Amino acid sequence: MSRYPFPDLNALPEDIRTKVLEVQEKAGFIPNVFLALARRPAEWRAFFAYHDALMLKEDGHLTKGDREMIVTTTSAANNCLYCVVAHGAILRIYEKKPLVADQVAVNYLKADITPRQKAMLDFAMKVCHHSDQIQDQDFAALHSHGFDDEDIWDIAAITAFFGLSNRMASFSNMMPNPEFYLMGRVPKKPVS
Repeated sequence: MSRYPFPDLNALPEDIRTKVLEVQEKAGFIPNVFLALARRPAEWRAFFAYHDALMLKEDGHLTKGDREMIVTTTSAANNCLYCVVAHGAILRIYEKKPLVADQVAVNYLKADITPRQKAMLDFAMKVCHHSDQIQDQDFAALHSHGFDDEDIWDIAAITAFFGLSNRMASFSNMMPNPEFYLMGRVPKKPVS
């Protein structure tokens, strides 16, 4: 599996162990990224602080689904299996669309998404591949879909942050947890 062994959960610093156990309680499993990065506690803290600042923020015009769509699409462009599978699962749940993650990962231009989301992903992909070529007209295209300059910063920051994440996951051979593959694909059975 990973090129670097996961540290023992019980040997982690208390703050990290507490956060990992909270995630396990909520998700029902520990996503591999939490353990893979925990081998370096200072980097783990910095990574998840920035992750949470980008992905959990409440203000702005990007929904949680939009944020996960950016991650899934640009992670596919970076050939990151872990992030496409893990964030694709979260995207399916937030958007309540079992097909959307596969569509945007393979070709967002043919995906069943809104023109607003397509414009958002056009910009994210330009940041992903050609950030040096961003121009004022790229901002104008997003403004016409209701994004403001802070939203545009968020799109770029999410793309850039997950570029780092993609590379760390890929070089270390971090594999997605099996649980991610089915999440959001089949409706949950109602509890009787």
